[in-house]
Amino acid sequence: MGRKLWITTSAAALLWCAAASAQAQQADTDNTRSEQEQSTSVADVVVTAERRTSNLQTTAVAATVLSGQDLENKAVTSLDQLQFAAPSTTIQNFGQGNFFNVRGIGKSEATTAVGVGVITYRDGVAAFPAYFQTEPYYDIGSLELLRGPQGTFAGANATGGAVFITARNPDFTGINGYAFAQAGNYNDIKLQGAINLPLTDTVAMRLAFNHETRDSFYTVTGAYRGHPGVVDSNSVRASLLWQPTDALRVLWKTDYNNIDLGGYMADPALATNDPFIITSNGPNEAHDEFVRTSLNVSYVFENGMTLKSITGYQNGVSRFATDLDGTSAGNNTFYDQLDEQVWSQEFNLLSPDNQRLTWLLGLYYQNDMAQFPPTTPGRGEYRIGFPENVLDIYLYGDTPKETSAAFGQISYDISDKLQLQVGARYAHSVSTNDDVYQTYPQFGIVLFQDDKVEDDKLTGKVTLNWKLNDTNFVYGFVATGHKMGGLNGPNLYQPAASFNAENLVDYELGWKSTMMGGRLRTQLGAYYTVYEDYQVNIGDPQYPQISRIQNVIGDTTMMGLEASAQGRFGPLSFDIAGSVSSSEMGDFFAADPRLGRTGVCNPATGPTSANCVNISGNTKNYAPEFTFNAGIQYAFALGSNMTLTPRVDYAHIGKSWTTIFNNAALGDRLSERDIVNASIKLNTGEWTWAAYAMNATDETYIAAINSGLRYAGPPRQYGINLTKTF
Repeated sequence: MGRKLWITTSAAALLWCAAASAQAQQADTDNTRSEQEQSTSVADVVVTAERRTSNLQTTAVAATVLSGQDLENKAVTSLDQLQFAAPSTTIQNFGQGNFFNVRGIGKSEATTAVGVGVITYRDGVAAFPAYFQTEPYYDIGSLELLRGPQGTFAGANATGGAVFITARNPDFTGINGYAFAQAGNYNDIKLQGAINLPLTDTVAMRLAFNHETRDSFYTVTGAYRGHPGVVDSNSVRASLLWQPTDALRVLWKTDYNNIDLGGYMADPALATNDPFIITSNGPNEAHDEFVRTSLNVSYVFENGMTLKSITGYQNGVSRFATDLDGTSAGNNTFYDQLDEQVWSQEFNLLSPDNQRLTWLLGLYYQNDMAQFPPTTPGRGEYRIGFPENVLDIYLYGDTPKETSAAFGQISYDISDKLQLQVGARYAHSVSTNDDVYQTYPQFGIVLFQDDKVEDDKLTGKVTLNWKLNDTNFVYGFVATGHKMGGLNGPNLYQPAASFNAENLVDYELGWKSTMMGGRLRTQLGAYYTVYEDYQVNIGDPQYPQISRIQNVIGDTTMMGLEASAQGRFGPLSFDIAGSVSSSEMGDFFAADPRLGRTGVCNPATGPTSANCVNISGNTKNYAPEFTFNAGIQYAFALGSNMTLTPRVDYAHIGKSWTTIFNNAALGDRLSERDIVNASIKLNTGEWTWAAYAMNATDETYIAAINSGLRYAGPPRQYGINLTKTF
């Protein structure tokens, strides 16, 4: 690992030295560029995650920022594909939930008791945590993926990073929009469109929709139920902007999604057959229906201060069912319904930008009610069968979470080149298992839980920014992250145990440069993170019959290097990004629940045995040592305002582990994957014809492993589409 890190660091250093040399040569030329030169430079990229609009090249954050056009070019239409467009990012989708990790930090346990570590904001509102992640990307203005803990602005559940997605807003430029139609293999049909309508001088509306139907990727035999892998996805969005004065701006948005994915097919993790040819005798369902509405209000006072209010409401029902053994031999099944409502409110007060001392103050409140509903008395929608109708486990009850927080940041210009920033956030959170029942009907057993845990934490970030000159920016910071603890569910052997919060400290250095008259922009960063009390779901230390969420005792350390660049030279444009990292688990004796065990497995002392192992030195799960992605396109001018633009995108995600045990013999290894997307577009002005291929080489790879089952990544998809802009 050390040699790989050294090689990558050396390569990055050579790249930057060469770029710096080119920049020095450029400085010797006239600084005034012609209009033609300006049109070939890389467009300015801004970030809004810190509640102000700032240039990415002069903001102390490691981030990947993609416009709606970038997402389209890279074939990023949902969360799954985002990992192929951003370094240090992995997403394991296994149906109703997913494991979204940045730098190996995020979520790695399929339970609502463990919070996410990468939080997603939609139009300023923190979206449903972990569930309801199937919402498609359409009519998007920008997507910002921030790496590393975002304890000041995103708060708890942002230990690994945060994603800020902004749909395109209404404006007063006139009636405009687009219509899109696509046809592809697997009988894929997609229709999409948006229209911007200025209703008056002060009111504008934007309407958008997305519809897609597609056949399954799988050939399924056996007595299965449902329509596994068959897609019927429908989404609409309405936005209304009221701007009666330059000072007041009111933006309302509502999204509705009804997304039926039929079910997620899987087979045993160690199977060697084609993962798209499966036999099953279980149920199949994966259906999300949810609505989200947000109200963003901002007012600029005469003294330049700005007051902002962001109100959010979300309501959804998620249903999931699967064959838990992944074969047609057994009859182990899983059914689940989650009903969730989230209310949130945020206030920001910002100082004017153009002064030596700037500041921001914020207040935040969120109420998240997640309910597992009951059906008949003593039974719930959440049902596990081992096997079904022989040993059934039902779960139902309410698991509300409530968070209140105050945060702020101060920026002080020590000189015209040096700036100090200090940010902090204090949060109080409560997590409750309210009248939660777990029943075993065949044995007449009922377990009851009514308990809660509370959490108080101060997180923050201290940054030193140094503007070397107009084209080079260097920064360094220390940031902290926090994910609250929680409650294990009831069990037969002992009272339900709580688990502790996770905490981490992150140290980062970065350098951002703009070169060759704006044609080339680069970002280079290094980080070192100490990760304490990592939450894992493993065998109970004393009772081998059960598993429960526990905290890793020893500190996990993580370090890495990330580099990216974007260039535009006339009709040629490209982007490139990569990361190399190393992680090491601390001292901790853990019992693998997949292995039979007798006796105790004390987390601190063991003793070591075949099924009580010290994981010290193991690689952190979901932390690949190497990721890389690159895209290139060239616009050939054909005359009469016509262009022909071929584009190729390539992404590599190195192998990683799915558990802390790093046991390949039990199916813990996710193999590396190399994904190629390609397209060619003919643009005639208002019309754009395109042919596309996603996973063009038709690489078969396993995208996720969970609960002993493997889930295949999408095979090759290809087709044509047509876009009309107006």
